[in-house]
Amino acid sequence: MKVIRVDLHKDYADAIREAIRVFRAGGVVVYPTDTFYGLGANALDEHAVEKVYRIKHRSTTRPVPLVVKNILWATELAQVTGHAQAILQAIWPGKITAILPKKDIIPKITTAALNTVALRIPDFVFVDKLLGKFGYPLTATSATLSGEIATRNIDEIVELFTQSNYRPDLVIDVGVLPESGPSTIIDLSGGRPKIVRVGAAKPEQLMEILKL
Repeated sequence: MKVIRVDLHKDYADAIREAIRVFRAGGVVVYPTDTFYGLGANALDEHAVEKVYRIKHRSTTRPVPLVVKNILWATELAQVTGHAQAILQAIWPGKITAILPKKDIIPKITTAALNTVALRIPDFVFVDKLLGKFGYPLTATSATLSGEIATRNIDEIVELFTQSNYRPDLVIDVGVLPESGPSTIIDLSGGRPKIVRVGAAKPEQLMEILKL
């Protein structure tokens, strides 16, 4: 498990290149987001996603959320109606995850064979650049073991996986992330939008958005 220390105020192109090298080899990377550190792999590579489940000790009956670069990417992965698209344009980028009907391009293991997928566009320049350079959606489940509370502290993450039998291939260490709750989750897969989990977004903001 290789750890790369990154200063987000300086050039980190080398770290992104190394992460992409790992992704292209089917590996797994711990990377920072605007909420917590994520455990990332190419979401369209079922063998890479299998590694994510193994590292997290996560049941394959539980789907993993994904991060995408923009709404166009979302439309390539999921069915996005005009109404849903208006909502997505209002909430992204940001700390809101949207559940949408998935397209067949996504492997079944990524969504635990469900007909929906959870997508988000983080409001985080590092992730935007990483996705832009790599060109594929990434898994965005928290960099913890299944059932454990997500952490912003990279030292805790490194210690956790150092002691584990299954480890990510690369860790991007940007230090302790700013305080944040988990993303809010809204379900746009049915006829009427539903708030599934209230996280970092304010409830009153969500109610206004869902009126769109």
